[in-house]
Amino acid sequence: MKDKFQAVVIGGGPGGYVCAIRLAQLGIKTACVESRGSLGGTCLNVGCIPSKSLLNLSEEFHKAQNLSNKGIEIGDIKLNLSKMMKNKDKAVTILTKGVEFLLKKNKVTYFKGTGSFKSKKKIVIKDDQGKETLIETDKTIIATGSLPVSLPGIEFDEKSIVSSTGALKLEKVPKKMVVVGGGYIGLEMGSVWSRLGSEVQVVEFLDHITPGMDKEISNEFMKILKKQGIKFNMQNKVESIKNNKSVTVVSTVDKDGNKNNFECDVVLISVGRKPNTKNLNLETIGIKTDEKKRIKTDKTFKTNIENIYAIGDVISGPMLAHKAEDEGIAVAENIAGQSGHVNYDTIPGVIYTTPEVASIGKTEEQLKEKNIKYKIGKFSFMANSRAKAIDDTEGFVKILADEKTDKVLGAHLIGPHAGELIAEIGVAMEFGASSEDIARTCHAHPTFSEAVKEAALSVDKRAIHS
Repeated sequence: MKDKFQAVVIGGGPGGYVCAIRLAQLGIKTACVESRGSLGGTCLNVGCIPSKSLLNLSEEFHKAQNLSNKGIEIGDIKLNLSKMMKNKDKAVTILTKGVEFLLKKNKVTYFKGTGSFKSKKKIVIKDDQGKETLIETDKTIIATGSLPVSLPGIEFDEKSIVSSTGALKLEKVPKKMVVVGGGYIGLEMGSVWSRLGSEVQVVEFLDHITPGMDKEISNEFMKILKKQGIKFNMQNKVESIKNNKSVTVVSTVDKDGNKNNFECDVVLISVGRKPNTKNLNLETIGIKTDEKKRIKTDKTFKTNIENIYAIGDVISGPMLAHKAEDEGIAVAENIAGQSGHVNYDTIPGVIYTTPEVASIGKTEEQLKEKNIKYKIGKFSFMANSRAKAIDDTEGFVKILADEKTDKVLGAHLIGPHAGELIAEIGVAMEFGASSEDIARTCHAHPTFSEAVKEAALSVDKRAIHS
């Protein structure tokens, strides 16, 4: 027996490492087990961080190509993809090493290897050399995240048929790329390669992109992406993907039964993710899962086994890093005898394209479905001084408030820095604020945040600048 711990977290992603740190802060002897070889999970290694790096760098490249239109004349702009990828990898390395330092600083024992249950209180850790270590624990938190889903019968080779992981590591810009799935990840990665010179086609089974998002925002988003050169093929079901050496052919059937073939160099399959629970040996201890193989938990994140908990992508709810982080803190506080809680009504979602898209709370469609009467306030960035000054005016802010109480029920943004602006509305909603509360809060001028204030004013039909 290597050691005994009061708590062991299996998984070192945003949910896992945050949970481990919070447990240690609360005086609980804690270990964190991670199989990847570096901490930070999908988010830091092959998700949020590298994709945001490439989104930013590809946007800088695009801006540089168009600087002469704004009176800044420079020489020929050339893409050095290898250097760009190294810059991305550097950001990942710095951040993952930073997380390792944080575990050490908080006296969390870090095990590199795959953790699985031998019994309810014993964890076997197998490292990449096949060596096994057995540890004992009073409590275990499962935080092993998720994996990309492919289509039936189609496997990722991460070269010509890629998941989001492969899309972050392409060695050259594909002449043609097909993105299967019009969700967050597919549209982010599609926009990266589109800006770097690829001809991008999106194939989507539904009649709209970004399922679950406010439809008005979703429609505006697609219009903007079309203007940027991305082509959309809606209500197309993928029947097969064939890799013929130099050309990959995606075959689909549309709503009218017509067959369509899309030739490309690379196809990115972005149709969702599944819980990563395969190697945990859950059957041995009898942990219950639902029809989607997500681990069932109660409100305190406890599974049907008394001393075992689960958080993040392995349980129900949006597969978002910040959702997992909040759950990690909440479960740690529950284990310590405190009252950890996550408000699922105020978890923001952000798409980091240009422009950014952000959402929090209820959509119009959800309010209509529940027969909740609401008011709408909208304000266009076209009328925002800061956006106008820097020629970044696409999009708008939309606030939904209860018709009687004026309480903010949701907000949906598309435009510059939407991912940052959504935080103000998140704080307002946490405190049960009305749209008038936001409207009467002084916002600095000129800032993008004034668009939020004007949208709040617009709820009561008293916007000043529109």
